[in-house]
Amino acid sequence: MKAPFDSSGWRERLQQSWGVPFFDRVTARVRTLTSGDRAIFYMLSVLIGVASFGGLYTLEQSLLIEVPAYGGSLVEGEVGSPQFINPLLAISDADRDLSTLVYAGLMGLSGTGSLVPVLASGYTLSPDSKTYTFVLRANAKFVDGTPVTAQDVVFTVRKAQDSALKSPEYANWAGVSVSALDAHTVRFSLQKPYAPFLGLTTLGILPSRLWERVSNEEFPFSNLETNPIGAGPFTVVGVSRDASGLIKSVSLAANPYYALGRPYLDRIRFDFYARAEDLATAVRNGVVESAYGISTKGSLTAPYARVFGVFWNPSEKQIFARAEVRKALSLALDRQSIVDNVLGGYATAIMGPVPPGKNVRQFPVPQSEDPTAMAAQVLQSAGWTYDGDARMWKNAGAKQTFDRITIRTSNVPELKNVVSAVKTDWEQLGISVDIELYEPGDLSQNVIRPRKYEALLYGMVIGRDQDLYAFWDSQERNDPGLNIALYANKEVDALLEDARGTADSATRTADLQKIEDTIAADYPAAFIYAPDFTYTVPVTLRGVVLPQIITPADRFATAASWYRSTDAVWPFLVSKN
Repeated sequence: MKAPFDSSGWRERLQQSWGVPFFDRVTARVRTLTSGDRAIFYMLSVLIGVASFGGLYTLEQSLLIEVPAYGGSLVEGEVGSPQFINPLLAISDADRDLSTLVYAGLMGLSGTGSLVPVLASGYTLSPDSKTYTFVLRANAKFVDGTPVTAQDVVFTVRKAQDSALKSPEYANWAGVSVSALDAHTVRFSLQKPYAPFLGLTTLGILPSRLWERVSNEEFPFSNLETNPIGAGPFTVVGVSRDASGLIKSVSLAANPYYALGRPYLDRIRFDFYARAEDLATAVRNGVVESAYGISTKGSLTAPYARVFGVFWNPSEKQIFARAEVRKALSLALDRQSIVDNVLGGYATAIMGPVPPGKNVRQFPVPQSEDPTAMAAQVLQSAGWTYDGDARMWKNAGAKQTFDRITIRTSNVPELKNVVSAVKTDWEQLGISVDIELYEPGDLSQNVIRPRKYEALLYGMVIGRDQDLYAFWDSQERNDPGLNIALYANKEVDALLEDARGTADSATRTADLQKIEDTIAADYPAAFIYAPDFTYTVPVTLRGVVLPQIITPADRFATAASWYRSTDAVWPFLVSKN
């Protein structure tokens, strides 16, 4: 039989352990209370205990730091459908988005827009700025656990340089010599200094052991296109197709071997839609959580490295050779009204060729309550008079008249709305405007390439290093050059060469400032706006930082750091790195 509990022995042991007869005194005092008082005492004791524990918990929580934790997923929506999940063949936004997440380059993009080492631990640049030497990280691995080697880098670059593959990367890598110094060291040699070169090394690296036996003809049809083995933060784990074979959904999972550390999100699923309207509906209904180009309350925005304007072609319409005509047409545009009323405020009004950024001061946009009167004054000062009966401007001295412009542009909603606003502003100046719309491919092939336009409403996509050579150098006036304004200025030519050839950032910025000011003052185009990039994400997704956007895939610059789950830890447990 179990012995009864000896309360006196228990009290003696407590007295010995505490050294004072505390519990005896408390117990004796409680016994003197009435039953009602004892109940109140016990209730107060419980409340004090709960309050004490609650206070300690609150204190602890105030001292803990919230940190990202692994887990969670994201559903991303996009217009289009991927065809090549391959950095050498990616041609659409869907291709580039998936390739960016699945593959990694020697360098990568940070949330601030700067380039940071990813597969490489670092690089050195020779004194003549023509040789770059990269050392691979010891932990650089593909998703199957095999190491990334210098030979993989050499293979990828040489494949990009293979004209038979017809890679969109071909022009970027032409003239670059690449060699493996050892298993972990790669050297690039340039024919002459080229400051934007470092940005090219964000090219995703292919595993040569899997691709080297695939012929150029088989490359686009390889099973590796939709089952890629890359070294990026995520990897493809599922592809869903519709009845016609078109990819409708792609599921990605976190890559545990990613060189910069496993991403916090477990999965990202891409759902693809045929029309922007369908995507917008999916966002509104909560079927899709994130999408770019869809503006909702709380959407994230970032500068888009694109400039839109109306570019003149003096070869097609001689009147555009006259500086005062170009200037008057430019000043007649109410840019802020276009930004506010046509673009919903998601843009910046501009007057020059350089997108808004940190370093270059924008050429000032005229502030006038009556842009039409300001433009008319420019023409009148140069000897033009307006004939209201004939509805045309006349210059007796030059024996020229000016009454009509035909603008050609792409048949997309944004540009259709912008060109309508341009038409309104110019017709207030007394110039009739005809608008011709083309499908994007038709515009590029049959209008832009042969330079068949009087005026062209178009957008230039400027690279991260703001290399404007292809757009404004006089040698780029004919196809395949991109100088669609047929602009020629020897001073600008020299500045463009100097800017792309120097590694000194201060010199490049100074050159860009002169380029911005000189071109803007020549009015070779009526620059109108630089759009904002808009990205809708759920409020529960954290860690999203957008750099300046060149292509939509840049929104994934910090994707490995996005998170939806958190842990609370003591400050001393948080890594300082």
